[in-house]
Amino acid sequence: MKKNPKSCSPIVASVQPLEASTPSRFDNTQPSKEVLVLWRNASAVCFDVDSTVCVDEGIDELAEFCGAGKAVAEWTARAMGGSVPFEEALAARLSLFKPSLSQVQDFLEKKPPSLSPGIVEVVKKLKANKTDVFLISGGFRQMINPVASILGIPPENIFANQLLFDNSGEFVGFDENEPTSRSGGKATAVQQIRKAQNYKTLAMVGDGATDLEARKPGGADLFICYAGVQLRDAVAAKADWLVFSFKDLISSLD
Repeated sequence: MKKNPKSCSPIVASVQPLEASTPSRFDNTQPSKEVLVLWRNASAVCFDVDSTVCVDEGIDELAEFCGAGKAVAEWTARAMGGSVPFEEALAARLSLFKPSLSQVQDFLEKKPPSLSPGIVEVVKKLKANKTDVFLISGGFRQMINPVASILGIPPENIFANQLLFDNSGEFVGFDENEPTSRSGGKATAVQQIRKAQNYKTLAMVGDGATDLEARKPGGADLFICYAGVQLRDAVAAKADWLVFSFKDLISSLD
């Protein structure tokens, strides 16, 4: 029997202030008229979680908590930059520290989510405009459920990985059936969402190569690169719109 930890309650999130200047080398920091129309009329918006909705990378934080932070962070950087297949990086990172059920539960209790400034307001604005909001992450449901709870996003609107444990609570792996457990998985998730709900227009917001992949035929019509936490040049350069603050997304919806 495989066990999954329950998220802790009550949940108190911290919102972390960020400072970022806009590098002049990018020419997509101002949205075109076409991009604004797509954004304002999106039927659904899918957000990456790590370094987008939250200011940190969940697996890095968990690894640090378990004593393997540096080694795992190096793998994360390679994975998010697109230099190695995501599934390879995920398996490698988890093998470095093999978190137990009790460690995950302890982490969730002691490390509440650190939300990016403005994300709560963006989600509220979207929901007020009758736009459906999804979380699509290469992270783990156990750590994303508390974030979704804060933002008022239902569990069925979460696409993420799942840590697996045996009867004694020891780590045994992750669910490889989840689309987000492999390269191209976010694109697959977005395509599934769009097909199931028949959305006319769908946007993807994120910071990494796996988020950019979601902008494929049958997937997202629009990719917004959020660089308020991490600026990845190769990803930012290919975005339809590069933003460094969620304030830009909020104001554009008025």
